[in-house]
Amino acid sequence: MAGKDVPPRWDRKMQQRLARGEAAALGELYDRFASLVHSLAHRVLGDEQAADAVTREVFAHVWEHPEIYDPKQGTLRSWVAAVTHQVAVQRLRDREEREQPRHEERESTVRRASVAARADYIVHSMPAPLRAALDLAYFQRRDYRQTAADLGVTEDEARRRLRLGLQLLSTAHDAGTPPGYRGAV
Repeated sequence: MAGKDVPPRWDRKMQQRLARGEAAALGELYDRFASLVHSLAHRVLGDEQAADAVTREVFAHVWEHPEIYDPKQGTLRSWVAAVTHQVAVQRLRDREEREQPRHEERESTVRRASVAARADYIVHSMPAPLRAALDLAYFQRRDYRQTAADLGVTEDEARRRLRLGLQLLSTAHDAGTPPGYRGAV
């Protein structure tokens, strides 16, 4: 049996044939290791099409760079498996980086919806005089003087109602749910 640090003869010959550019050598290598490469890639990525793409990329890499294989480091099979692992993990990282903004967008959408729901809850649960003052000031574009006149209250009372209503609404950005809030049923 050969020494542990000497690769099998087939590995050395295959590397030499690939280095000479023998297309038949690539075919033999593919026949021998394609199922290994594909299954490793599929295990990492969990996706048949992605595993197919990794398989093509690994064999293209081996074809273009056979000199990278160092027989002293182990068998050709181990090297091909290591290349497969590196390529598959890189694809997985790339995919996660592409999906990360989508995840952040979803979180942002959920946060905005939560704030909107909380603001809606606050507006609908506040006392009618505060809600009426906010409605006049913000939806009907009245200033505090016009709001006071429309509500039949003093200007100071109109300002107090608007300030209190706005203070309540500002809590919509706070974490947590309002007391007694049960959400949509």
